[in-house]
Amino acid sequence: MKRRAGSVVREIRKLRTALKVAHRSLALISRHVVAARANPGGNGRSRPRLSAKARASLKLHGKYIGYLRHLKPRQKAQVRKIREAKGVRSAIAEAMRLAHR
Repeated sequence: MKRRAGSVVREIRKLRTALKVAHRSLALISRHVVAARANPGGNGRSRPRLSAKARASLKLHGKYIGYLRHLKPRQKAQVRKIREAKGVRSAIAEAMRLAHR
C-alpha cells in the first residue's frame, strides 16, 4: 500500500507543477491582451487625420501611379509631360488610354 501512496503523491505534485505553469502562461497572455486593448493601433504612433481634400488627392495619386507602373518607359515619359502641362486627371486619362491599347 505504501508504494501506491507514493505514486499518488508524485502524481499530485506533477499536477500542481503543471497547474502553476498553466497559471503563469495565462497571466502572461492576459497581460498581452490587456495591453493590446489599451493600444489598438499597435505601433504606438497616432495616425494623422486626413481631410477630405487630402484623402481625394491620395486616391488620385494612387490611381496615377497604378496606371503608370504598367506602361513602358517612353509612355511613362509621355504621361509625365501631360501631367505637368494639363494636370493629374488628364494624365490618368492618357495612361488609361495607353494601357488599354
